[in-house]
Amino acid sequence: MRRPRVLLADDHRLLREAFVKLLEPDCDVVGAVSDGRALLEAAPKLRPDVVVVDIAMPLLNGLDAARQLKRSMPSVKVIFLTVSEDPDLAAEAFRAGGSAFLLKNSAASELLQAIADVMQGRSYVTPLATRDMVDNLLRRPESAKGARELSPRQREVLQLLAEGHTMKEIASILKITARTVAFHKYSMMEDLGITSSAALVQYAIKARIVSL
Repeated sequence: MRRPRVLLADDHRLLREAFVKLLEPDCDVVGAVSDGRALLEAAPKLRPDVVVVDIAMPLLNGLDAARQLKRSMPSVKVIFLTVSEDPDLAAEAFRAGGSAFLLKNSAASELLQAIADVMQGRSYVTPLATRDMVDNLLRRPESAKGARELSPRQREVLQLLAEGHTMKEIASILKITARTVAFHKYSMMEDLGITSSAALVQYAIKARIVSL
């Protein structure tokens, strides 16, 4: 059987290095990146079969990066990693296009099995998560959504704002004007009924766009 081509995306350097050592005997690790935007840039060039993605990454979180990646590379398999045991997050990961969901404290022992399963077209959920609970959430996809769904661009702007970037910095990262960034910010605040930047950051945390 052909060795899977794996691309790693995690902002912790030591963890990336540990995963490379773990996977190299059985997989071709084609690259390792540290944020969601770097993942979207690297994947089309490296053509991985499997992407192992940390959900909480800077610049663009793993969920939003996976959504964009699956639109441009629908055949790629996405394995999500997280420290959170929240089944709502597991359900959202599968709605974002994931094929597997692992907790970081179990990833070393489960990652190779998860890669083998997704390469065979199966899904994998860590035994530490409740599969029935995830299945129930997937059958009720609106249950984990807020009252209003932000656009992909709004989510990008919101994450960068919540991470403390200035409007000028965000404009440079997203290759748009600072005026457009401001438009997205204040449109979100108006639509969400939010009156301060601090409250907007709290919304970003609650909506899992950024993590604490």
